[in-house]
Amino acid sequence: MVVDDDSEMRNLIVNALTYCVNREVLSFENAQLAWQYLQDGGDADIVISDVDMPDMSGFELMAKVKKQTPEKIFIIMSGVDTNEGKAELAGADAFLGKPFAINDLFNLVQCYVVG
Repeated sequence: MVVDDDSEMRNLIVNALTYCVNREVLSFENAQLAWQYLQDGGDADIVISDVDMPDMSGFELMAKVKKQTPEKIFIIMSGVDTNEGKAELAGADAFLGKPFAINDLFNLVQCYVVG
């Protein structure tokens, strides 16, 4: 599951991951929609979320997801370097700094999902 309010970034990640894991990759334009999907019984092997989004941040989404399912893999993305430390303290499984190389995305996902 990819959550990012930037449609170009979201589509790039979804297309890359679809190729990488050969599975359907869900995407949401905001954290509220992603959370609602999960609350309605939807599932995802991994959640990759941007930090800065309107209404609910990626950190807020991660706190809700981890409270409900602590074992869920959650990767935080951000173009703000200081968010890496915040992500680690908040319980993120990994941090992906924007801009990132597609290989970095592949390696993370393969480590957690495919491997």
